[in-house]
Amino acid sequence: MATDMGMSTCERHGALAAALLLVAQTAVAQTEGGANRAISIVPYATTAATYSDNVLLSNADRRADLMVAVTAGLRITGEGSRIKGYLNYGLTGQAYADGAKASTFQNSLNTFGSIEAIDNLAFVDFSGSISRQAVSAFGVQTDGGIPNSNQSEVATFRLSPYLRGQLGGSANYEARYAWTATRTGTDAASDAKVADALVKLNGRVPSGQLAWSVEASRQSVDFTTGRSTESDRLTGTLSYPISNQLVVSGTGGRDSNNYTNAGRESHSVLGAGINWSPAPTTTLSVNASNQSFGHGHSISFEHRTPRTIWRFTDSNGVSTAPGQLISTTIGSVYDLYFSQFASIEPDPIKRALLVNNFLQTNGVSPSAPVIAGYLTSAVSLLRRQDASFALLGVRDTVTFLASRSNSRRLDTVTGAADDLVSSSVIVQQGFSVSYAHRLTPQAAFNAIASQQRTIGSSTQPETSLRTLSLNLTSAVSRQSTATFGARRSVFDSPTVPYSESAITGSLTVQF
Repeated sequence: MATDMGMSTCERHGALAAALLLVAQTAVAQTEGGANRAISIVPYATTAATYSDNVLLSNADRRADLMVAVTAGLRITGEGSRIKGYLNYGLTGQAYADGAKASTFQNSLNTFGSIEAIDNLAFVDFSGSISRQAVSAFGVQTDGGIPNSNQSEVATFRLSPYLRGQLGGSANYEARYAWTATRTGTDAASDAKVADALVKLNGRVPSGQLAWSVEASRQSVDFTTGRSTESDRLTGTLSYPISNQLVVSGTGGRDSNNYTNAGRESHSVLGAGINWSPAPTTTLSVNASNQSFGHGHSISFEHRTPRTIWRFTDSNGVSTAPGQLISTTIGSVYDLYFSQFASIEPDPIKRALLVNNFLQTNGVSPSAPVIAGYLTSAVSLLRRQDASFALLGVRDTVTFLASRSNSRRLDTVTGAADDLVSSSVIVQQGFSVSYAHRLTPQAAFNAIASQQRTIGSSTQPETSLRTLSLNLTSAVSRQSTATFGARRSVFDSPTVPYSESAITGSLTVQF
């Protein structure tokens, strides 16, 4: 399991249980006295067994063993008068029949939501995740079925209170503070705390279509094994609608930070953007600007039809989180179908339940990563591109995900060590193709093929992971689902290669 995060294992599990109980009690309270409030509280338990012919994930020391895992979890989805949110927490105990590895406990958490503390004035956003993450991009990689020494239990939590309202009826304001903490659970990577403060004003020019906004922000990042960095930014933006579908904008301002020097440096900021929505089902957003590190941009495209959804994003900017690819949403597959089902169910809470049930029935994982990522210990520059496609048929579902990231160290002053010290540039690219076929109303077959490549500089070897998995999912009763599967993984690496075949089976019961 991950190393101690400031308390014992029992204390940590007890604290999580107490927090979950509080969330559940709050959620239940939200359901009282309001017919328009929706809440779903689902405790669940999963028993799983995996027989692997290479449980150590090493060609040099191949050992077959049976891993048994038991998970107790709680899933809450709801919308009350004050609270909207999602929470899925599970505690998994793992044991090995022949003792090839020591028994472990693993936490998993995915939660996010918002609280309206004062009507139309004060709000709080929150999110959190606990998951196993790859420590090094060049170490042993896995699809997540078998834990290994290159993984650590990483926890990230974010809390953001803010005020929002109007000034004299002519302008809107928002004042926000956000605190994010990441514990990597390993001495090989740094923990981090990020504090963000933001004040924003926006409105329209009287008797005109021209919109304006002014934004001032400050960010401080504190890495435990590195140094603290700070950034201040002041920008103003003007937006003009050329038509009902097309809006253009221009931005100017000033940025000051100490990313690349011990002292601060100031830089001008100039940028432009377009937002195009030719139809309610099609959107395109493009923003580009000069930054202290050079060129920065963000591109987002989405198109939906009754049976398909297409998405593409491309961004280049500063990354401050140690787990730079960690998501605090359910996952890209879930996001795809959440958008797809918008025309079927406009209510977001009811739609969340609809999507969860659809993915579970078809045996589709809502949050399977395309590229595993790795942990960093200083401010870095991240270029990331993601493309996804989903086809929803009567009995067949096809999902395609592709991702590419390019990272380099931005803070060259710090003495903290991570992969970006030994390799000046790290490129990760991967894809995943999933096909699900509904055999009966209660059973579905699912096949997933994926590949991930990691490319470093000349001092680091290139690695690749290829995985093929086949799964059969069937409802045993209204409350229970059984899954049987097989997988084949091949990891190519000059230093730690392995191949593995495994057979899996699990039973999940919802109470």
